[in-house]
Amino acid sequence: MKRIVYTSCLAAVLAAGALAQTPEVGQRKENQQDRVAQGVKSGQLTAGETSNLEKKESSINQEVKTDRSLNDGKLTQQERRTVNRQQNQMSNQIYKDKHNAAQQHYGNNEVGARRQNQQTRIANGIQSGKLNAAQTARLEKGQAGIGKEVRTDRAANGGKLTPGEKQTINQQQNQASKKIYKAKH
Repeated sequence: MKRIVYTSCLAAVLAAGALAQTPEVGQRKENQQDRVAQGVKSGQLTAGETSNLEKKESSINQEVKTDRSLNDGKLTQQERRTVNRQQNQMSNQIYKDKHNAAQQHYGNNEVGARRQNQQTRIANGIQSGKLNAAQTARLEKGQAGIGKEVRTDRAANGGKLTPGEKQTINQQQNQASKKIYKAKH
């Protein structure tokens, strides 16, 4: 009986040791993803900064995956040192990006408020029965197109809209507003 308990304990210790060989890499990856997510949520990271960080993180993850596939699921000491160095560089980049002057502002702008207003009007039209499915589909398709244009423009400009782009989006929302009114009446 003691032999079975001892063997079980030894197996548990060995299993824990095997897991302990690389959790540092995995835990750091999770911690850094949490830091990026917090930066996005708080607005400390712009869309461009986030995209750049995520590309770098993906590259590190792919390298770890490749190294592990070549070494029976484990990383060598040299590979761990390399990944640790890369993660240190990532950590420094996250810090720099979160503490620079660039800020992302979500939903507290005229374009975001206007889009929400249009969606509310469409939803009210559906609820009241003033809009049928075909009308709703057309209106939603228009809103989706405007939303896509906003995302594209922001992606091209580091997360912001230029004054000219804001004016164009506002004109498109004016047209969409008229279509919503006509469909509902």
